[in-house]
Amino acid sequence: MGGHLKQANLVTAQQRLRDQVAHALRAALISGELQPGRVYSAPALAADFGISATPVREAMLDLVREGLVEPVRNKGFRVTEVSERDLDQYSELRALIEVPTVGAVTRSATREQLQELRPVAEEIVARAQEHDLIGYLDADRRFHLGLLALHGNDRLVETVGDLRKRSRLYGLTALDERGLLVASAEEHLELLDVMLEGDAPGAEALMSRHLGHVRSLWASEDS
Repeated sequence: MGGHLKQANLVTAQQRLRDQVAHALRAALISGELQPGRVYSAPALAADFGISATPVREAMLDLVREGLVEPVRNKGFRVTEVSERDLDQYSELRALIEVPTVGAVTRSATREQLQELRPVAEEIVARAQEHDLIGYLDADRRFHLGLLALHGNDRLVETVGDLRKRSRLYGLTALDERGLLVASAEEHLELLDVMLEGDAPGAEALMSRHLGHVRSLWASEDS
């Protein structure tokens, strides 16, 4: 029995390390430390982390499934390059899903359900003001997916989560330095207020504008 427990604890520890490495790699992608088009080897990254190559390789495979990196035979993993056309298509898909869903949630959600998202919206603004980019993206993800979850369609939430990963913000650091992040962050509080007023068309218009702003931020970095 004791042997089984030790084995289970070991598996849990390995999974946790893999998840931590995957999180750190995503953070490096977002901040631009890992650059699009460049190939990185698991052993070299593992040396940076001060750990063995196995959890890094496993974490990289998680990122392959998310479309963030692609395997390069005998060399490692190349960071996926996202073109303007890709970003346009991801943005269009997000708008097609999120705009009408926000309208539907405005009509169906209780005030209590919406108010529960306020601390997350406030956290997005706080993280932007603190220049905490990873915290900002994490809170932003929790807000958007939490809002969509109120619609009750798990696959819809999953799809938008995947689109968000694939269209991650390149050069977020530069956007932060130009002071563009706080204004985008504050739009979440504005959206929540409109939804609490029961204004479904207003919420749809605001979500459409917000997603448009996010896309234009990408464009201003990529161009």
